[in-house]
Amino acid sequence: MSEPRFTIRLAQSEADLLGAQRLRYRVFVEELGSDGALVDHHMRFERDRFDTVSHHLILIDEARQAKAPDHVVGVYRFMDQDGAARAGQFYSESEYDLRKLKDSGRKLLELGRSCLDPEYRGGAAMFHLWNALAEFAQDHQIELMFGVASFHGTDIGKLSAPLSLLHHRHLAADALRVRALETSFQAMNLIPETEIDRRTAMLEVPALIKAYLRLGGVVGEGAFIDRDFNTTDVCLILDTEAMPARSRSIYKGRQ
Repeated sequence: MSEPRFTIRLAQSEADLLGAQRLRYRVFVEELGSDGALVDHHMRFERDRFDTVSHHLILIDEARQAKAPDHVVGVYRFMDQDGAARAGQFYSESEYDLRKLKDSGRKLLELGRSCLDPEYRGGAAMFHLWNALAEFAQDHQIELMFGVASFHGTDIGKLSAPLSLLHHRHLAADALRVRALETSFQAMNLIPETEIDRRTAMLEVPALIKAYLRLGGVVGEGAFIDRDFNTTDVCLILDTEAMPARSRSIYKGRQ
């Protein structure tokens, strides 16, 4: 089978946005069992109130363009501070106290709703999304990127090792250490560090979270149990200035 020919861009039309929301429905609702107040099960759209104030990065396989409405095979949603002001908050503020980030005086970008069509996982698709994210961040002089990323399911017993590993090895410094809201706070310090099998625990960390960690990403204090989405969420923070040199070159898509 020949390699896909990708086009990647910010959504430019209603058709682009609907394609993104259809992909999100296939992944988040049908595959992962999520739900939400604005999810349209009849038309198969996963949407929320933040979509109208966000940028939507979409990845298109040119060979599938004629097969609309399924032409979008990858999605990333970006919300900047202007979008958050119009919405009244960042999406993540429903789960985390973000005052430390908002009071930092640095330029913020919230990342969310990242997903790939199952056929495109493990290949070059995510690389294209990351490169486009890097270009967007550079063009807009973003200093701090953040967002919630999810473990599937809400059984903390099954997630205790990877959550504990994140707490012990990847906890943000106090200046950027956002904290999960008490309404659904879940401590991550569940197993002493000396008792964690690091290799096994890291294998249980979702690929997207591992990608952020490789770039120098850190996590906030506590996880948030999102029962509507059937997930256990952690808040990841990525300081573009604090990235290791090698990670920064990967982030910028340079050899």
